[in-house]
Amino acid sequence: MKLLDPHATIEAARQGGYAVGAYNMHNEETCEALLMAAEEADSPVILQVGRAIIPHWGVARSFEMTKRLAEKSGAEVIFHLDHGSWDEVHEAIKLGFNSIMYDGAHLPLDENIASTKRIVEICHSFGIPVEAELGKIPDADEKVDWSDYYTDVEEARRFVKETGVDTLAISVGIVHGVVPGRPQEPISIERTREIKEAVGIPLVLHGASGLSNEEVQGAKAAGVCKFNADTDLRHAFRRGFESVWAQGDRQLEDAMREGRKQMIPATIEKMRQYGCAGRAGGVTRRAAA
Repeated sequence: MKLLDPHATIEAARQGGYAVGAYNMHNEETCEALLMAAEEADSPVILQVGRAIIPHWGVARSFEMTKRLAEKSGAEVIFHLDHGSWDEVHEAIKLGFNSIMYDGAHLPLDENIASTKRIVEICHSFGIPVEAELGKIPDADEKVDWSDYYTDVEEARRFVKETGVDTLAISVGIVHGVVPGRPQEPISIERTREIKEAVGIPLVLHGASGLSNEEVQGAKAAGVCKFNADTDLRHAFRRGFESVWAQGDRQLEDAMREGRKQMIPATIEKMRQYGCAGRAGGVTRRAAA
């Protein structure tokens, strides 16, 4: 395992015109799938401890599993806390996470700014970059008025200036989960570009599952340097699992193994789409050049 510098990794992506993928683990098999995919694709990988596994295992146990498996691999990794609360951020710093996403998006703007600014001060004192979120991201099955959900450009400008965050997750039409057939409107590349011009820092898109290749490439060109994807990969794992489990009287381990097997190529496909496949060692190579 090689532990990557998150700031240098995102900066290399920004300069290289590609993005880095960040993915959730749900158990050992899904974590192994991400690491195997990163090795096979020669790609950096951001391993996210997030809102699915934390209620199940807690931050500490989730991180210990992730770190143990990563240390056995040859992958280049970043350990990232996703949608962390105030208390979880402090716990993550002590555990050894080297990338933090603090989520104060549910708070009124002034409170979000104040709490995020304090988190940035604390994390930066340990050399840890901070991602924050501005705007609302609905679940896939919600019917929403997108004018109420998009990240406001001027609010984003103020937020970044006053908090000092390193990356900003924005809402431009993305959803958590995947709607079959993706009937919602395409994401707004124009709003993405406007936000990037206003804030001047790398942008992040959560809920990247279900995006078309055209949307992904447009978002990259508009300033997105990190994509969070989970649902597509989880569905790939589920297909593998159910293909064995449906046979009846099969070992759970056999089903989990097939789930892991099918999640690997699904992850590699994301890495190629984001442009980070073949970029492992990119920061080192760029520095040497």
